[in-house]
Amino acid sequence: MSTTAVTVEEYLKTVYHPDCDYVDGEVQERNLGEYDHARLQAKLVAYSYSREKVWGISVVPGQRVQVSPTRFRIPDVCVVLGEPREQIFCTPPFICIEILSSEDRIARMNDRLADYFSFGVAYVFLIDPGARRAWSCTWRNSSTDHLPDLPTGFTPLDP
Repeated sequence: MSTTAVTVEEYLKTVYHPDCDYVDGEVQERNLGEYDHARLQAKLVAYSYSREKVWGISVVPGQRVQVSPTRFRIPDVCVVLGEPREQIFCTPPFICIEILSSEDRIARMNDRLADYFSFGVAYVFLIDPGARRAWSCTWRNSSTDHLPDLPTGFTPLDP
């Protein structure tokens, strides 16, 4: 995982493929490109998108979220109540979903969770497609559920 030092202004006017996180002056690559990760992301977006009107949400993959003046995160999937009005989210999404790749490390994921919760994100779902496990986290607590039929059994917003 490589990092590059730049200013916020440089980060915002540069196009990265794929997009990168920005953390206190460093551009940080994200772990993407594995089939399990990409396929699960597509299924989660499709599942949630088909329910946008019923649930009153908007589902956005790979969206820049400014969690502080010097930190931008790009969750794998954001769920926003209503229709977002920002090109770069400066308002906390309702849910951020992170899909783990084989190269992801707990320390980096803990930093991401801390950023999301200090910003005001209500829920974060962490999903490990390789282990077929998922965690639902809030700033108060977290829970672990084994999901044998992921993603068909994963219904985060079903009543």
